[in-house]
Amino acid sequence: MSELSDKNFGLVIAYVLPGFVALWGIGRFSKTVESWIVTSQHGGPTVAGFLYVTLASLAAGLTVSAIRWAMVDTLHHATGLKPPSLEFSTLDDRLHGFHGLVENHYRYYQFYSNMFVAAALAFLAEIGPSGNLCQIGLPAVGVIVLELVFLAGSRDTLRKYYARAERLLGNTCSEEGDAKMTNGYDHEKPAPSKIAAKKADAPKRPAAEIQKERANTR
Repeated sequence: MSELSDKNFGLVIAYVLPGFVALWGIGRFSKTVESWIVTSQHGGPTVAGFLYVTLASLAAGLTVSAIRWAMVDTLHHATGLKPPSLEFSTLDDRLHGFHGLVENHYRYYQFYSNMFVAAALAFLAEIGPSGNLCQIGLPAVGVIVLELVFLAGSRDTLRKYYARAERLLGNTCSEEGDAKMTNGYDHEKPAPSKIAAKKADAPKRPAAEIQKERANTR
């Protein structure tokens, strides 16, 4: 990742950064992982150590994202933030705009919600098996406030993503939207039979009218 472009920036904030936070929590229980993160007293981090921590952060970030999908997405959908039923038959003509929505809205949703999960995991690792918040004191209050901010930010960005994606692609007017996505791309296009059914339901023009129109255009 020698250059940080618009697209890989979204992947970094969506997966790598939350994964690094989760990895830091894992380092409380693993000396090997801790050695990847903490700079040695005898010198700077090695290339191998940097590679290990980057790949491990990505793996941890993807795992955190799966937990987020199962918990945070479910929470938002259960509390009134319903996913739209998008009309993906128009996606081919509006693919660039949809990619922009994913990178400018959904990636930030993934960052806030994934950080919500990763920070909670790291915090639980910090307080240890005792689970005594009083031992941490003021930092515990700061973490709780930060978690609330992450949760509020995730809801705001997801709401805007849903609203603008629906404005871009349209709504199929079905009863339920597609709530299965984990990365912003997992939407199903309508089956060809459904598209054919829509065309069949469209009002048909009389044959005489079509022939008259063709004659006038010659």
